[in-house]
Amino acid sequence: MKIWQKNIDSLKEIEQFTIGRDTEFDLLLAPYDVLGSIAHIRMLTKISLISKEELKAISKELKIIFQEIQAGNFQIKEGVEDVHSQIEFLLIERLGDIGKKIHSGRSRNDQVLVDLKLFYRDKVKEIVASAKQLSELLIQLAEKYKGDLMPGYTHTQLAMPSSFGLWFSSFAESLAEDMDMLYAAYQIINKNPLGSAAGYGSSFPLDRTFTTELLGFEDLHHNVINAQNSRGKTEKTLAFALSAIGSTLNRMASDICLFMNQHFQFISFPDELTTGSSIMPHKKNPDVWELVRAKTNQLHAIPNAISLNDTNLTTGYHRDKQLLKEYIFPGIETTLDCLNITHFMLKEIKVQQNILVHEKYQYLFSVEEVNRLVKKGLSFREAYKKVGLDIEKGDFKAKTTLNHSHEGSIGNLCLEEISEKIKSKIKRFDFRKIESSKNDLLQ
Repeated sequence: MKIWQKNIDSLKEIEQFTIGRDTEFDLLLAPYDVLGSIAHIRMLTKISLISKEELKAISKELKIIFQEIQAGNFQIKEGVEDVHSQIEFLLIERLGDIGKKIHSGRSRNDQVLVDLKLFYRDKVKEIVASAKQLSELLIQLAEKYKGDLMPGYTHTQLAMPSSFGLWFSSFAESLAEDMDMLYAAYQIINKNPLGSAAGYGSSFPLDRTFTTELLGFEDLHHNVINAQNSRGKTEKTLAFALSAIGSTLNRMASDICLFMNQHFQFISFPDELTTGSSIMPHKKNPDVWELVRAKTNQLHAIPNAISLNDTNLTTGYHRDKQLLKEYIFPGIETTLDCLNITHFMLKEIKVQQNILVHEKYQYLFSVEEVNRLVKKGLSFREAYKKVGLDIEKGDFKAKTTLNHSHEGSIGNLCLEEISEKIKSKIKRFDFRKIESSKNDLLQ
């Protein structure tokens, strides 16, 4: 039985096709559906559509359902269309007709929107925590290995001296910049759509500002059509943020796969963090990093998939939007998995020292020699030509002392500045209001 059903059942084939994977994803939304419903009935009491006695009874039962969800004792029964229906049916089963009152002034359209936004908020919080943990480790590693030189590459060719401090901290700052994109997504997520109903509001005198406060949203989607149209836009913006984080992790994973190669031997990991070969006893494969590389590449496909899913949709709700969960939910989990396994692995990284003493790296220092000649009075072009000719004739002898002092260079990593950048960007999220609202609703 569906909450919208009258006397005619849908064919089983239609039901299976239209529900798709929604049941498995709806279980993730269940606690948020309860929170949204508690806020909604409080508002209905405020505008006298539900009595205080009814509010007390419904709230009590919703909190019991929330506990059942948290304990893993909640399921969407066969034949029930979605999580919203299951919770409403439970209320009716346990409370009788007053359970039928909770849907007044609400559509499943804005109900699922609220659930999604509350879910996304919590997931953003998890992503921020994981990114913070990883960036702090990267800063620690940059400080620890700031004096250990390594080759820098352009076009995958030896270019100039770099350092592990420079390499590690580059990813820390990149993650800080990724937080800008995540915060942009969070600002769209953290707006209340409740009260938009099916996208055209309600004749009930709904107090949307009140539910915005109850649910801890920073703002509301004022225009009810725009509230409905935010579905898809929200997911796409979040997907771009996940893709940005993926880009940072992807580049790191690609570097590590290369640097672990026996021809490089710049870094290594304990045997238990690598895998072996079924035929070659000497192998230590970087399987974790290869999978991080592949999984983060999958993240890049999600914004495009969401864009194509929503292309040419007119104003208002369309069932097409149901499929957005199939892209963004796994994308969120992939991002968290990759952030967490990267942190786990990097805690055990071993860095090779004195890499650049080998003769094959002497040309890395050619630019240093050009700069020394410029300081002695030669023009840059004259100095460049002289060093180039010396290299061609085999007369170049590298001087391996470095004197890089400007901001962000080998000798001045600006680790304090990058750390402060990370802290300031993460501080903007301020999840305290969210936790406070959740606690208040469940009191």
